[in-house]
Amino acid sequence: MTGCDCKKALAALEEYLRRELCEVEAEEIRAHLCECTHCSEELRVGQMLTAAVKRACGENAPDELKARVLAHLRCTDTAQDSASA
Repeated sequence: MTGCDCKKALAALEEYLRRELCEVEAEEIRAHLCECTHCSEELRVGQMLTAAVKRACGENAPDELKARVLAHLRCTDTAQDSASA
C-alpha cells in the first residue's frame, strides 16, 4: 500500500486484526487509525467481535450434556444398524 485512506484501511482491517499484514502495511493502517475516528471505531467493533467469538469458542459443554448426546448418538446408530440389517 502506498499511503492509506478509509477504503484501503477498511479492506485490510480483518488482516490487520489477525496480524497477517507485513510490517509496512500494518504501519500504514496504524497511522490511518490514529487519525480516522470512523476506521478506529470499526477496529474496535472488530476487536470486540473477535473477543466474543474467542470466548464463545472457549466454552465447553457440561459433562452431563456430553453424555446425553453421546448416548443419543449411540441409540441412533444402533437403530440405523438394525433397520438396515
